[in-house]
Amino acid sequence: MGVRGRQPLVAPAPGLYIVSTPIGNLRDITLRALDILGGVEEVLAEDTRVASKLLSAYAIKARLSPYHDHNGAERRPVLLKRLEAGGRIALICDAGTPLVSDPGWKLVHEALEHGIRVYPVPGASALLAGLVASGLPSDRFLFAGFLPPKSGARRTGIESLKQVPATLVFYESGPRLAEALADLAAVLGNRDAAVARELTKLFEETRRGSLAQLAAHYQAAGPPRGEIVLLVGPPKNAAATAADIDSALRVALNEMPTKAAASAVAEALGLAKREVYQRALQLKAGDGAP
Repeated sequence: MGVRGRQPLVAPAPGLYIVSTPIGNLRDITLRALDILGGVEEVLAEDTRVASKLLSAYAIKARLSPYHDHNGAERRPVLLKRLEAGGRIALICDAGTPLVSDPGWKLVHEALEHGIRVYPVPGASALLAGLVASGLPSDRFLFAGFLPPKSGARRTGIESLKQVPATLVFYESGPRLAEALADLAAVLGNRDAAVARELTKLFEETRRGSLAQLAAHYQAAGPPRGEIVLLVGPPKNAAATAADIDSALRVALNEMPTKAAASAVAEALGLAKREVYQRALQLKAGDGAP
């Protein structure tokens, strides 16, 4: 056990500690997390380079070692023996709460099977931060992880979630965001949605609108940078209205040519391109505009 710059108030009990870490702002670390990280015999990290920056910021000189998908099968037997013998080990990921779209589930599962105590040390979570900032219903939600990268598989996956009566939460990458939004709109209809990125960081942004509006925006603006949480509201009682179509078109027309705007909205809403194009021409000419 190395010398530590920060000593815990009380030595942690033997067991495996699942410790949440900041998702961007280093101040979003709990006092308990600091105590645990400073008091265990070893900290398992997805990337020790990332973890060392956090520990250094709080003068914690813990023993760091890598634990990830590539070495987990080799490391688990040794770790379990140490835990069974009364060891104190913490598991962290690069950011947020471990096991949420991160490695670690197998270690927790096997630890419990061996009768080892597992302690959650809660803290920052990108999906919860995005949910509370989205303005979408938060009384019931489903975290669905990452959508498949290819459109066909993605639409199949979205179809399986179509009837879920809750806000849907996904993680997504910038390069795939516009296509994912378009596929979501095509399968789910023009639901309310939000895109939260770089949460707790300097360029934090949460953009809200319908799926069609957001799809049109990111198709025109290009891939955004940073970590992204994509949220979609629960099912609506009715299909997209004329007002929904006009709203999506007005956003798209401000950012791209008429034909491209009509095509983007038609694809997002699953409508005939000719009809949407005719309506786009009317809006462009001022007919029917408020």
